[in-house]
Amino acid sequence: MDENGKKSLAMVVMSGDFDKLTGAFIIANGAAAMGMDVTMFFTFWGLRALKKNVRTGSTFFGKMVGLMYGGGIEKSHPSKFAFGGMGRWMFNKMMKNHGVQSLSEMRDLALQLGVGLYACQMSMDVMEIPQESFVDGVKDPVGVGFFLLKAQNADIQLFI
Repeated sequence: MDENGKKSLAMVVMSGDFDKLTGAFIIANGAAAMGMDVTMFFTFWGLRALKKNVRTGSTFFGKMVGLMYGGGIEKSHPSKFAFGGMGRWMFNKMMKNHGVQSLSEMRDLALQLGVGLYACQMSMDVMEIPQESFVDGVKDPVGVGFFLLKAQNADIQLFI
């Protein structure tokens, strides 16, 4: 439980894969809709979920990472059946046909529901991703200690 006596969920999101991000946001939004306090801690490839569709990096290696992995949540590929972008297109079409929100809509809903979206400061530093490249509503970057305190007191802990 959190400090206000609410049930809580603490989730690490390390993957930037389409299907894993979809699952993470469905769980987070469901928990928030049930009145739970939800913290999502995005690290390494999971940072894609927070990014606008911009290139990042200031050094040669940082620019290379930004170029190779560039883009925001709209550029995430399924962990299976990526097919050079065809998989993403196919899954987006299938989700739309079945009335399922897009990933960016799920992220926006999470923000509306008060889900705490936190970026890992160390991952941001290593991958040269500045906070200005994140969508509005993302909390200030934190370290693993912040997340561990949240997880230690959470009713549910997940790693995606």
